[in-house]
Amino acid sequence: MAHIRYATEDDRAFWYSLDEHLSKSDYSNKVKNKQCYIIESEDEPVGILRYSLFWDQIPFLNLIFITDEYQMQGFGEKLIRKWESDMRLHGYTNVLVSTQVDEKAQFFYRKLGYKDCGCLILEGQSMEMFMSKLLK
Repeated sequence: MAHIRYATEDDRAFWYSLDEHLSKSDYSNKVKNKQCYIIESEDEPVGILRYSLFWDQIPFLNLIFITDEYQMQGFGEKLIRKWESDMRLHGYTNVLVSTQVDEKAQFFYRKLGYKDCGCLILEGQSMEMFMSKLLK
C-alpha cells in the first residue's frame, strides 16, 4: 500500500540518493514550503516529487522519480494524482510538466491527461516539451 507525505529534513539522505539537482538550501526551502513529496511502500520511501511555481503562479512539476524496483507499479501515477489534488485544494486551476522529447515520460503524462503546450530548445540539448493540464 502506498502512502504519500511531505518530505522532511529527515528524508535528506534518501532525497539526494534520487535527486542530484537540488541544492542543500533549496531542499530546506522546499521542505519548509511543502513543495516536495515522498511516496512510501510499507513504510519504505520509494519515490519523490518536487515542484515550483512557474511565473510564481502555475504549479510546475520539476522532478518525479520512482526507484527502479518500484517503477511501472502505479506509484508515479499516485504521486502525480496527490500533487494535482493538493494543487486544486490550493486554488490552482492549471499545472505544468515538462520532459525531453526523446524520453518516454511524455506518454505517461498523456495517459494522465496532459496536453502539449509548447517547447524550449537549448543549444546542444534535446527539445524540452511542456505539457499542461486543467484541474477540474
